Amino acid sequence: MDVFAALSDPTRREMLRHIADDPSTATELARLFPITRQAVSKHLAALDEAGLVERTSSGREVRYSLRSERLDDVMGWVAEVGGEWDQRLSRLKKRLG
Repeated sequence: MDVFAALSDPTRREMLRHIADDPSTATELARLFPITRQAVSKHLAALDEAGLVERTSSGREVRYSLRSERLDDVMGWVAEVGGEWDQRLSRLKKRLG
């Protein structure tokens, strides 16, 4: 799954915020969100597929933690594109003004 597709869902974004502060299991997250554990697992699978979380297994427990380098890549791209748009808008403003 594409990073932007994974981040487009508000529940996944909130889970990611929580995981960034406190690596968690699906069961722990299910206690925090008004959705089923199965739904939490599906959201975590989407985040994992996008490379936004890392899974660490210990016995039967799977703990999810943030892969911050993926967000760094996204933030870098957004900053680059934002800078390009700033330049375009500045040139347009000069032409119109």
